[in-house]
Amino acid sequence: MEIKEIKNREIWDNFFSSQKDKTFLQSFDWGEFNLAMKHKVWRLGLFEGDKLLSVISISKITAKRGVFLLAQHGPTVDPSFSKREALAEFIKQMEKIGKAEKADFIRINPLWERTKENEQIMRGLGFKESPMHSNSYDSTWKLNIKDSEEEILKGMRKTTRYLIRQISKDSDVSIEKSDNIEDVNIYQKLNESVAKRQKFVSFPLEFVKKEFETFSKQGNALLFFGKYKGKVAAASLVIFWSGGAFYHQAASDSKYAKLSIPYALQWEAIREAKKRGCEVYDFWGYIDPLKNPKHPWAGPTLFKMGFGGKGYEYLRTHDYPLSKRYFLINIFENLRKIRRGL
Repeated sequence: MEIKEIKNREIWDNFFSSQKDKTFLQSFDWGEFNLAMKHKVWRLGLFEGDKLLSVISISKITAKRGVFLLAQHGPTVDPSFSKREALAEFIKQMEKIGKAEKADFIRINPLWERTKENEQIMRGLGFKESPMHSNSYDSTWKLNIKDSEEEILKGMRKTTRYLIRQISKDSDVSIEKSDNIEDVNIYQKLNESVAKRQKFVSFPLEFVKKEFETFSKQGNALLFFGKYKGKVAAASLVIFWSGGAFYHQAASDSKYAKLSIPYALQWEAIREAKKRGCEVYDFWGYIDPLKNPKHPWAGPTLFKMGFGGKGYEYLRTHDYPLSKRYFLINIFENLRKIRRGL
């Protein structure tokens, strides 16, 4: 077996065409986005002869708390091969990269089912559960959209289905789609307003613009705007990749809350995903609202669940220490997690 850096988009993205659990955070374009954000990127593939067995996309992140290598939702391993063996091989390469880049740790959260067996693989290879997530979910809510629109509507919560049908009759409400980079400014204005109101830190404008610009070059990103009498009441950014649609970012104006426009916005995004041949709609992030009713994601999760679908839980984010400084970083992040109530 041999690890090689993959620079060919077709080889990289074709590997995912036959993989079940995947998100655009392991796509070739997510690497391009990270390069646009001035991060170093390594796209590594584990080969046995000419056969590609596993891939992992790594970015170097320089933060106030330290330097680390980040692999979001990776590695992705072909079902015919051992996850443990693949990760063990990648660790050897990542340790070399980490040493050269003076990184304090490696942070990963593979899309591997949250089982004792998979958790033992992580511990056995020297990983520790991270106090923080990596801006990528470890559990999500997905909807199979291979059925007809009518069948999908039947699978929804009765209230959700009713609201979608009622909003469609309101002539004052319109849903618009855009692939214009300048419209990111409209979305971000609403997003920052929500962040201020709910007291969280939103992705900065540069982040959202670079993400949208990178994926829209390939025709794989759209902004959805829900308007009431011409004024933006809700908006979302959806990424389309490898047979899936990903509801990655969203915001809404509370003064229009009674109109339930986000329901119509979500339904239009699902319909667009079907037109593009997607089979899965990923609502991006999930927390069990019954087990964690006070969690910040509890309310949004109830909204997502209304559309039907199923929850999926993957391994939590794990860290692989590369220096003694990591343990100070770990303490700092644990304190920050407590302050945020997560």
